[in-house]
Amino acid sequence: MTDNTISSAIIIGAGIFGVSTGVQLVRRGIRVTILNDGPPANGASGRSLSWLNSARMRSEPYHRLRMAGIDRYRTLSVRYPDAGWLRFDGGLTWDGDDERNEIAAAYRHEVSLAYDAQRLSADDVAGVTPGLDARAITPQGAIFNPGEGWVDLPTLIGVLLEEFSARGGTLVTDQGAARVLVEGGRALGAETATGGRFRADAVVLATGPAVPNMVAESGQTIDDGTPVALLVQTKPLAHPLRAVLNTPRVAVRPAPGGTFSLDADWAADEGVKVRPDGGYDIDETVVNALLAEAAKVMEDNPKLEVASIGVGGKPIPGDGEPVIGALKAIPGYYVAFSHSGATLGPIVGELLAYEVATGAEHPMLATFRPERFLSQ
Repeated sequence: MTDNTISSAIIIGAGIFGVSTGVQLVRRGIRVTILNDGPPANGASGRSLSWLNSARMRSEPYHRLRMAGIDRYRTLSVRYPDAGWLRFDGGLTWDGDDERNEIAAAYRHEVSLAYDAQRLSADDVAGVTPGLDARAITPQGAIFNPGEGWVDLPTLIGVLLEEFSARGGTLVTDQGAARVLVEGGRALGAETATGGRFRADAVVLATGPAVPNMVAESGQTIDDGTPVALLVQTKPLAHPLRAVLNTPRVAVRPAPGGTFSLDADWAADEGVKVRPDGGYDIDETVVNALLAEAAKVMEDNPKLEVASIGVGGKPIPGDGEPVIGALKAIPGYYVAFSHSGATLGPIVGELLAYEVATGAEHPMLATFRPERFLSQ
């Protein structure tokens, strides 16, 4: 079906939000050009833990949106049943053995939402999900969420771009960074660093951690809580771990080809220094400590080796909630800025494309609109 409100759109950013939105728009018969400052997934999507979940506690609208995102991945997994880049093997989490342990409260909350959750002792874990060193689990126990999974975002983005191209979409990656063109109070397209100008009826800004500063250039405000993130990818390893682990000292996520992705807030805080030129210095001893923490929670405590390290901003709005939809002060200008990009990717693309194409507001995005920051 073709919508008549607009006929063309520019998307700045070829991460999961930008590409997902682009695919949804070309499915509606809209001409779409995606502009990116390098190859697809070269930003936050390329260094995401990509744990598909709605675990723990958050606002009810945010939970519903995440659950809708997981639903879309379930549909995708049926289309690609043998994909090595999308798995639903569950997630296991536990907290430290101190006064901050919230496992009991988190379990009660998840059960109250009918979120599939099992409270397990260390002795129970081996019979539910393999590959753990149960000695790492604290006395308060762990929560296993059977419906959780993971996705390799660069691969998914590549799959989506194949459809995008087949449906006539255009991807531009050779003209540097782009900025939104606003003339007469309206977004009319984008201009790249090399001077290329692209006109369209609507512009979607999906540049991850760069979104708040880019909207500020047009006098708009989105509160920014973006921290620096560090993701370590290991070399391939034969190991039985299949679930995503979120533990007090490390998160471990299986990845394609027998590799694992690792991250932890403390590792980013202690191991990454931002240089004056905006680049990053990485402390090798902290990376090695992160590898050691991962080995401690894995069965047989394997020797893990670094294959690659990703560093950069992790997109998080100032209030922690997604920012999705139109900048109402500038007609034709839309944004997508949020944590949980992997979980939300397909559903954000679907709902944002609906709004761009029809001009209507989707009720599931009611609490996530950018203008909420103007009243603060």
